[in-house]
Amino acid sequence: MERWECPAELGVLWGKSKERAGGRMNLLMSHLLDTSAVAELMWDRFLAPSTREALDIVAGGAGRGRPLLAWLCGVHDCGKATPAHQRLWSEGADLVRAAGLAWREPLAAAGAKRSRWRHDWAGGLLVREMLSAARWEPGQVDWVWPLVAGHHGAFPTLRDLREPPRSKSQLKGTGRWPEVQQAVLDVLTRELGFAELCEVQPQVVPSRALQMQLSGLVVMADWIASDERHFTGIDDLGSLSLNGARKRAQAAWEVLGLRGGWGAMAVPGPEAFEDRFGCSPRASQVMVVEAARRMGAPGMLVVEAPMGEGKTEAALAATEVLAARFGADGVFVGMPTQATSDPMFTRTRNWLDALDPRLASQVALLHGKRAFNSEWKRLLEDGGEDPGGFFGGVDEYGLGDDPYGATATVAECAAERQAPAEWFLGGKRGLLAPFVVGTVDQLLYAATRTCHVMLRMAGLAGKVVVLDEVHACDVYMSQFLLEALRWLGQARVPVVLLSATLPPAQRRALVTSYLAGAASREEFPVEVPETEGYPRVTAGWLGEGSMPRFYVDASRSWRDDLPVAVVPLPEEVPGPRATSGERNASQAAADVAVGDLLEKELADGGTALVIRNSVARAQSAYQELRGRFGDEEVRLLHARFTVARRAELSEECLELLGPKRPSRSGKGRLVLVATQLAEQSFDVDADLLVTDLAPVDLLLQRMGRVHRHADTLRPERLREPRLYVTGFQVREDREPAFVYASEKIYGRDLLLRTAGVLPASGRWWSVPGGVPTLVEKVYGTHAELLPGSWRSAGAHAAEEQADADQRRAESAREFLLTRHGEHEKPTLAGLHYGGASAGSSEERLQAAVRDGEESVEVILVARNAEGETFRTLRGRSLSINGDVAPELLDEVLGSTVRLPSKFTGDALALTPLPAWHGHPWLGRSRALVLDGARRARLGTAALRYDDLLGLCEEQAGS
Repeated sequence: MERWECPAELGVLWGKSKERAGGRMNLLMSHLLDTSAVAELMWDRFLAPSTREALDIVAGGAGRGRPLLAWLCGVHDCGKATPAHQRLWSEGADLVRAAGLAWREPLAAAGAKRSRWRHDWAGGLLVREMLSAARWEPGQVDWVWPLVAGHHGAFPTLRDLREPPRSKSQLKGTGRWPEVQQAVLDVLTRELGFAELCEVQPQVVPSRALQMQLSGLVVMADWIASDERHFTGIDDLGSLSLNGARKRAQAAWEVLGLRGGWGAMAVPGPEAFEDRFGCSPRASQVMVVEAARRMGAPGMLVVEAPMGEGKTEAALAATEVLAARFGADGVFVGMPTQATSDPMFTRTRNWLDALDPRLASQVALLHGKRAFNSEWKRLLEDGGEDPGGFFGGVDEYGLGDDPYGATATVAECAAERQAPAEWFLGGKRGLLAPFVVGTVDQLLYAATRTCHVMLRMAGLAGKVVVLDEVHACDVYMSQFLLEALRWLGQARVPVVLLSATLPPAQRRALVTSYLAGAASREEFPVEVPETEGYPRVTAGWLGEGSMPRFYVDASRSWRDDLPVAVVPLPEEVPGPRATSGERNASQAAADVAVGDLLEKELADGGTALVIRNSVARAQSAYQELRGRFGDEEVRLLHARFTVARRAELSEECLELLGPKRPSRSGKGRLVLVATQLAEQSFDVDADLLVTDLAPVDLLLQRMGRVHRHADTLRPERLREPRLYVTGFQVREDREPAFVYASEKIYGRDLLLRTAGVLPASGRWWSVPGGVPTLVEKVYGTHAELLPGSWRSAGAHAAEEQADADQRRAESAREFLLTRHGEHEKPTLAGLHYGGASAGSSEERLQAAVRDGEESVEVILVARNAEGETFRTLRGRSLSINGDVAPELLDEVLGSTVRLPSKFTGDALALTPLPAWHGHPWLGRSRALVLDGARRARLGTAALRYDDLLGLCEEQAGS
């Protein structure tokens, strides 16, 4: 760095203390150059072609985006050239003072005491002042400074940048400080190939979505360059150079194994579908791929097709086309649940393996229980180090705190200990991996006002986003989905949405939100065209002049319509004043009725699926059916088994009832009793369905688990599909009554309207052809859908539901990334200011985006008596303090179970076992200690864990 005229003070300004830089102080200029060098590699080896093209446009032409990105990333820590930062490490502060850079410590301390004004905000102020002095256009200055000020995860307001008055300029620095601060920026600028600061000025103000992506890339480059294993300290200014930083960055990149996705690729031809999936495409799949080919710009593709039609394969085939045409470099596939994410992980890897065998190993699985996915575990067999453990220097000296409450605690940010060293598997970084399968929550988190949300958004930008079962997002979750779609639309991210039962109003809202984002408009009225037919596809994008353009089409299904007999099976529903004995008697009678029905229907063998709307009803039905058919012929599946047991049961059910299920000789029978887990993306095929009443779209989803595969052998009496609907009571001359659990989950309005479309006994629904009509009727507003004697109750239920929906939508807006009325703001300044924060832990985020009370997971352990040794559920000994041997860790973690939200208050008081404190996996886990009979009290509740039933709440006297 001797070729530049550098003030000597640059040789003492420290960026990382020696404790955070491998034992030797790292000069500030060293860290800035390292970060710029990492950014250059990100451009060359990580960024999607679409992102590089967008940045070239911003910078003013081809080839100019790369140095701009390097400069933006390098300048991020310029605020460390202030007393606000240099005073924090005593050894470094002494060197700085000895070089003649002084400050009055009492005033600096007073200013810092009541203010969060530290190096990130200081950097935002310095950049704003120096770029303005270099005669940058105000609009360009306005979008750049928030990237510097927000690089620790939250974007402040312009007002926040002002130095605290109490410090009397002793945090920013006076005297020689301004000259040295200018030199930091000038030297970095010249090292990166610019003659002077004014040359760096971009030519186009990027969209807020691109600013958000750039902010995430700045954070990514900073975190990589803060890895002290690869970027040890350099304390000699004369030995610094950009070439040296590039060598360090290159070595780190290779060791960390970072990479992008498939890169630029040619648009696949018609033969690609069979090459990828081993079969010729169906008419509906050809339709979807053709729609992707016809889109005039990145946009949204909505695919509506029956269960079992092959929507997933169609979406993946369309993804290839969209990625090739619009420069995407990877894919995110979002599923409604953890259980549905696991099989999609396998399918996505198989698809990528057929595309390029080198890509299959690059797929990340993102959900809280991925450690129990056997395929994921096999991928990570060689891993071990904590991928987040070497980035402590990023938040050195407590910079993780946040004035807006958006930042996670250190515990919340800790990465998975047993994840491999691949950098993408650290905290908050999962979406940056090139190929990702996870719950839709991962996308919804990117629409929340949380710390480092820019990392999530940067991970989605440059990909194709595929979301399955989008109808499963209720009114509350939809607020986050619509917000995310706005950002994705503005980021020009192609999105593919899949559903078998999407209400028309929801389709219009989804498309409109995406196009409003693409147009950078708060309000953007759009007439989304309708099309007759089913399966169908709706494609929307912005054409010239920001005019909406659409392509709609429909095709025939791969199989003919099936007449599905729908048979009501009413039951007695106890009233609100019923005693517990009366409720138990009603439930027992309902279970007996189902048992009698199945004994008759399965007399010649066959399989049945029984879906209950609550765990308690499922457990009760299972006990009745197990008593009739025995253990070998009945299975139970719900969410209150331990994670290990649930994984075993899911795998077993898929094996017994999946497309490759074993043939059943003679009168072999199998009954699966389940909750909503079996409702979607669960590839089982039963001969008969008994289900509690649910909204019609969910009934149709459940119906998709019956007669799913045409070539399955079935008993003669079960050759025609039948659906028995229970969970309600018919009442003369008035509306039906519904079981409490169903009404609590779904509300009376949709249950009434669904009951209104149930055919009379002996009639049928035509599936799949009749699906759109049924959904449109139930989700419409026509009062005449209901019988005359129901209409008064129906009107009251509709009004209650509308009020509840409005309250839920308004409560969601507190956590949304962008406040209403601010979608047209030009910059990210103040994005995190005001409103509520969801926090950053997985539990808190999930509670925020799913509108549930925060639910708590506990690890079940057993102990016969106080003072005795703790044991696993399988009886293996731990210790009197709960020490877990390495070979028992999986077994202990596998005993995790999520409690109902009503127990959250009491469960929050639970703590880890004494020996778990400080353990990388168990240190933050709550233990629920069961006695020798596997019982425990939690508050006033009596709980019991049973291997066959799962977690049960016992009633008094039981």
